[in-house]
Amino acid sequence: MRKIFAAIVLATLAIGSAGAPVLAQENPSVAEQRRLFREGARLWPVYCNTCHNARPGSEKAPYEWDQIIMHMRTVGNIPPDDAKAILQYLKAR
Repeated sequence: MRKIFAAIVLATLAIGSAGAPVLAQENPSVAEQRRLFREGARLWPVYCNTCHNARPGSEKAPYEWDQIIMHMRTVGNIPPDDAKAILQYLKAR
């Protein structure tokens, strides 16, 4: 069981570092965070509301939202800039 978990963690890290450089941990300015939040609020219904009910962002830890958006970016074919805005929106709600 430990080996399976370790393999999943390593695969997630490998995909995250190679597949989503735009979602890298960075500290945008307050103005940029606000802009991303507004853009994410506009985009969430477009990409996410089709399949998911609205839930509070505090339902998940920030690292969980990172993993979820990485997965859903692939499944939903979400462009990197849109995914970044949605991620900011989800973490800040």
